[in-house]
Amino acid sequence: MNASAFDVLVVGLGPGGTSAALAAAQAGLSVLAIDKRRTVGEPVQCAEFVPLTMGRYAKPALVQRISGMRSVLPSGVCEHSDFPGLMVDRAAFDQALASEASKAGALLRVQTALKAVEPEERMVILRGPEGDVERARYNILIAADGPHSTVARAVGLAPLKTVETRQYQVPLCRPYTDTDIWLSDEFPGGYGWLFPRGSVANVGLGADRHLAADLKMPLERLCAMLAHDGVVGMEILGRTGGSIPVSGLRAPLVHEDIVFVGDAAGLTHPITGAGIASAVVSGERAGLAAAAFLGGDAGSLEEYAQDMQDEFAESLARAVARRQWLMERWRTPAAHLDATHKRGWIAFREYFAP
Repeated sequence: MNASAFDVLVVGLGPGGTSAALAAAQAGLSVLAIDKRRTVGEPVQCAEFVPLTMGRYAKPALVQRISGMRSVLPSGVCEHSDFPGLMVDRAAFDQALASEASKAGALLRVQTALKAVEPEERMVILRGPEGDVERARYNILIAADGPHSTVARAVGLAPLKTVETRQYQVPLCRPYTDTDIWLSDEFPGGYGWLFPRGSVANVGLGADRHLAADLKMPLERLCAMLAHDGVVGMEILGRTGGSIPVSGLRAPLVHEDIVFVGDAAGLTHPITGAGIASAVVSGERAGLAAAAFLGGDAGSLEEYAQDMQDEFAESLARAVARRQWLMERWRTPAAHLDATHKRGWIAFREYFAP
């Protein structure tokens, strides 16, 4: 079987993969980027919030601006914090990046699954939309394939720890510019949320499946409470869910000629679940590092790994430590105390205390 050959193979076309494909293609490399889904960006599996630093990326997909965060503690006390950001149409966000990558020369293929990796030969086996099997050679492989990375599993790397999320999109009954967060033992290992998106809202929760096997009932209770308060309507316009990595940075971030970015790299914040911005940043830098490496800079991949450590390791390590501290308290009387959740949530100064 003949094999096509590319400088860079990108697995996964979320924000990390599309950013990597774009950066590598703009640097003049031949790029093949694949995704097993039928359509880039769909189904949406996040709350669709990005920080203001993502403004230039968010422009084609902007839905509304966010000004603050309301964090509701178990006692009912609500802390309001400045929390500026942007709500986006996540599918449009990913698709805009993919379009730019394609314009830059990257070859993008959907409904194409990674079946095997042969790292000694820098070869992958792919299955296309019609079930056809092909081989492709690469010089650098960029793994942007999420928290349950097929690439990592294929080369024998340990899986990342994850929590599960479930989210409904419902009608929003009045204008809203804050995000609402609920901290409660009803969502052990996570929290509940409302993120407004114009005339609709994303209402969801995250939890550790070892502590909460059923996410549907607490989510429906949260929606019912909001409907009773006149915040949202009861009609469910859409359902989604997914996994969020919570164990911090993957070690290693670079495995031979394989570079991990975004969720596959463990760059998602283990407390908040935020990961779009770090996926874009890591994808861009991985694409540039691949270009430098193939241009003769033998240390560029390790420099990428060090850059990610320098930029993200401290905040991720704190979040992992706070998560572990909370895990020792879920399903105990301490989980009903405001003081516990102040220690475990980013809106409170106690979170940043030694």
